[in-house]
Amino acid sequence: MNAGAPEEVDEAATRAAFFEAFGGVRGMVETTVPGLIFVLSYTINRSINVSAVLALSLSAVLALARLIRRDTAKHAFGGVFGVAFGAVFAMMSGDAKNFYLPGMLYTLGLGVAYVVTSLAGVPLLGLVLGPVFRENLSWRTRNPGRKVAYTKASYVWGAILLAKSAITFPIYFWGDATQLGWLRVALGIPPFLLAVYLTWIILVKAPAPIDVIAEWEEREAREKREKAAAQAGTAPEDPEPATGPPPQVQAGD
Repeated sequence: MNAGAPEEVDEAATRAAFFEAFGGVRGMVETTVPGLIFVLSYTINRSINVSAVLALSLSAVLALARLIRRDTAKHAFGGVFGVAFGAVFAMMSGDAKNFYLPGMLYTLGLGVAYVVTSLAGVPLLGLVLGPVFRENLSWRTRNPGRKVAYTKASYVWGAILLAKSAITFPIYFWGDATQLGWLRVALGIPPFLLAVYLTWIILVKAPAPIDVIAEWEEREAREKREKAAAQAGTAPEDPEPATGPPPQVQAGD
């Protein structure tokens, strides 16, 4: 295996994990457009009800499109629930700013969770991406370099989300709904892209993930061969040895 191979494998795995866990470019659009529609509508007609219904209807259409394409259900319904809570809060309170309050509280809570779990030694990003990488929680005990990377990346996410909250909450308390709406739109995609980029830089330099799913599958296959051989009264045959180290092991380990 050449020196560049592990990094190429890790980059491919990281790219797949991000699209699986965060919904990709389409997910960013789906979380931003309903808020944009709400603030555009409210700026023009000053009607909370009309603006909330328009945003919720658009979010439902986007979710339906995901279901028709058989995409991940969590991406399809996550945005709908967030917009629905905001729409209900805004219409019940009569304050358009409350359309954004559930999302703001979620951002604040998520930022705190990233920091607290990192301090506790169980970084949230590792819990989210571990199953997608097929490493589950092996990074906690078997891959310390990867745990360090997940901790650093979780701190990055926490810092960005808390900074976003520090900007938006003062406008919620002392600004008007239009100002808050446009600020939320402006702070939608750019901070997310920054967090993804910095996480990418951190993870591609970390040790490659240990594919524990493949290990389990190999163990089950070996046990079946041994059982079959025992029943037949012969010694089990070892599978043909691999020509190189498994993809999750880097050269020199």
